[in-house]
Amino acid sequence: MRVLLVQPRPRRRPGFRAGFRTMAVVEPLGLEMVAGALSAEHQVQLVDMLPGADLEAALERFAPDVCGLSCSFTVDVPETLLLAQAVKARRPQTFVFVGGHHASLCPDDFQVPWVDAVVFGEGESTAPDLLHALERGDDLAEVPGLILNTSDGQLTTPPREIIGDLDSLPFPARSLVRDSLKSYHLGLRSELSSVETSRGCPYRCTFCSVWHFYQSQVRAKSPERVLAEIEAIEGRHLFVTDDNFLADISRAERIAELLLERGIKKRFIYQARTDSIARHPETVTKLREAGFATAFVGLEKIDAEGLRSIHKGNTVENNEAALRVLRRAGVNVFGTLIVDPDYDESDFRRLREYVRSHALVNAWFTILTPLPGTILYDKVRETITTRKWELYDLAHAVVPTRLELDRFYSEFARLYKSTYAPRAIARWLWHSVRRADSRRTARTLSPAILWRCLETFRCMTDPREYLAAHAQRE
Repeated sequence: MRVLLVQPRPRRRPGFRAGFRTMAVVEPLGLEMVAGALSAEHQVQLVDMLPGADLEAALERFAPDVCGLSCSFTVDVPETLLLAQAVKARRPQTFVFVGGHHASLCPDDFQVPWVDAVVFGEGESTAPDLLHALERGDDLAEVPGLILNTSDGQLTTPPREIIGDLDSLPFPARSLVRDSLKSYHLGLRSELSSVETSRGCPYRCTFCSVWHFYQSQVRAKSPERVLAEIEAIEGRHLFVTDDNFLADISRAERIAELLLERGIKKRFIYQARTDSIARHPETVTKLREAGFATAFVGLEKIDAEGLRSIHKGNTVENNEAALRVLRRAGVNVFGTLIVDPDYDESDFRRLREYVRSHALVNAWFTILTPLPGTILYDKVRETITTRKWELYDLAHAVVPTRLELDRFYSEFARLYKSTYAPRAIARWLWHSVRRADSRRTARTLSPAILWRCLETFRCMTDPREYLAAHAQRE
């Protein structure tokens, strides 16, 4: 069968030009992995809806029998629905399904005539079975892991067991997006490939649904499998998608050892909990030697009460120890901090002071958002002010704020103004130019990405940008 996979992308417009989604455009690894599971028996193409992508032309040229769309992020729901509708309008006979985190946790969002089914859970095992059933004309109700849209409503088939051995998965079909590699970036780090070495998280932070999606289980690929995937990637810069790369210290150390033994010269961005970092400084040092040069750490809150409120299962002391460990190892640190909607001016002032006193050059601020599928959503659902999913981008308040909304966004924008003041940016650029690795990065940076990042920074410091989104109709 001919299968077209589609990765939605948010449209840039006033009110939605600030936040993570505009600073990061990462490789559609989830769809590449589904494509890898399908390509042995089917013709597969992938359209990433980056600027210049032409879905209509792909539909006309490829004439797919099946179209699968990814919707992992809540903010992508409207765009996913629009794309699915466009596919059905152009090719009514094409079977359309949606998968991903949000689709799995909130399948009712896709109970529309132009979506035939939702794949819930991991798609690498369900998608092949779905296509086999479609080819043979079998009853789709017999395929585990589906939510079928019928004239009588949504019909849920039995759940599918999660994949026990991640090493058994085919490699991602990266060749399908090779021409788009220069468009993938995280901030100014361009030509960025993605690699997954594990899935899941045992913690139950109130704002996160990862543990829910993966049924509180953590599974990992072997170091040897990880190295095989890394060696198959042409690019030099890699983003490790694991929620906590240091969940298994001995495995992380073995990956570093293999990289060093084989002389692989790549640069990695990884995510890790601060308690793992604080307990294992020697591992962080070894990883840095192997090319793990940038770490994203979820500091989240600046005091014990705040950490308890989100069930982080961590301490302020661990956060501060981790910052020291990373700096001693020469690791570039991106620290994320959560802003509560009930903050007042004194809370914002304390947060600015924390960032200044801890010299967080790369601090990212997100607004505590009750994403569907999280504990937080269930707790505050009665107070949610909008189901306009575009606003669930971690840069907008979707529950009542203590301050007037314009004042809240003025304080929120001020966080970025104070952290990324012109003098601080100039100092960062100077140090970047002096580092050899950063000079290599500058040579691969496209002017379009540089301009987009600068524009995003401008929007982040302008409270009117945030307010504009609220002014638009539902």
